[in-house]
Amino acid sequence: MPIATPEVYNEMLDRAKANAFAFPAINCTSSETINAALRGFAEAESDGIIQFSTGGAEFGSGQSVKDMVTGASALAEFAHVVAEKYSINVALHTDHCPKDKLDGFVRPLIAISQERVARGENPLFQSHMWDGSAVELHENLQIAQELLAEAAKAKIILEVEIGVVGGEEDGVANDINEKLYTAAGDYEHTVDALGGGEKGRYLLAATFGNVHGVYKPGNVKLRPSVLKEGQEVAARKLGLADGSKPFDLVFHGGSGSLLEEIHEALDYGVVKMNVDTDTQYAYTRPIAAHMFTNYDGVLKVDGEVGDKKTYDPRSYNKKAEVAMAERVTTACENLRSTGQTLGR
Repeated sequence: MPIATPEVYNEMLDRAKANAFAFPAINCTSSETINAALRGFAEAESDGIIQFSTGGAEFGSGQSVKDMVTGASALAEFAHVVAEKYSINVALHTDHCPKDKLDGFVRPLIAISQERVARGENPLFQSHMWDGSAVELHENLQIAQELLAEAAKAKIILEVEIGVVGGEEDGVANDINEKLYTAAGDYEHTVDALGGGEKGRYLLAATFGNVHGVYKPGNVKLRPSVLKEGQEVAARKLGLADGSKPFDLVFHGGSGSLLEEIHEALDYGVVKMNVDTDTQYAYTRPIAAHMFTNYDGVLKVDGEVGDKKTYDPRSYNKKAEVAMAERVTTACENLRSTGQTLGR
């Protein structure tokens, strides 16, 4: 199927929240990793999300270009073409974008989609993230208001972050402290600024102890109940019935999380979970094994000629694709999205 239309993406998210599952959002940096993500979703018979970070987009443009918009656009166009060969729906998203990169990344990409929609086409991306966690809350939400209005014109969903995800990703680093837990007042301010969907749909990356990267169990305490509290605060403020889940929540920094913590978060309305660190390792591990196993083939040792079959990039990238796809199917299982495709 082609990349999800705005209508299909909305239906995907609605279905996820109604049935307490979430879509893995797989960070990709190349055509190879996009192929691996698509393969994994297809093998799990799960719809899914492919996303590009600022650094991943810059990398995708080539090291002599290093332009985030060029890279993101090229990777997105590749995904649009290849995804048509699969029987699942995939949405395209851009990951963390801090304030100093908005003008060089998210705003130009929204403008591209606005132009496409004005021509009667679908947007290039289905959602974009604004990461205002490093600025004061009211400034964060003021910028989010502006972006939400522009995104709505392009039939795009905006993702915002309220609170702080610890650790480091693409040069954005945050300490591990109490800011990792979104406060009740933060949820109230979010509803005041962004509403309950009438101003445009948005995803909320509320934080409940999340940390990017790899960490050992016990290093950070996840408190999924923070998400439950946020839904209750929003429901009261919007005049909704008890048990309503007005927020479409996003889980960042999930590597190393216990399965029961993940499932509890899903029950509270998480519809998207970012997966990056684990798929990076899954992709790289078989390449490392290939190099060690075929040392004298990939290198011209002692004046020999090596083995073209082993240093051909296809020989090890095929193995990497299989391994990363397997990790994507595991993510689908963990997030209860296996078999959950609108195409069925």
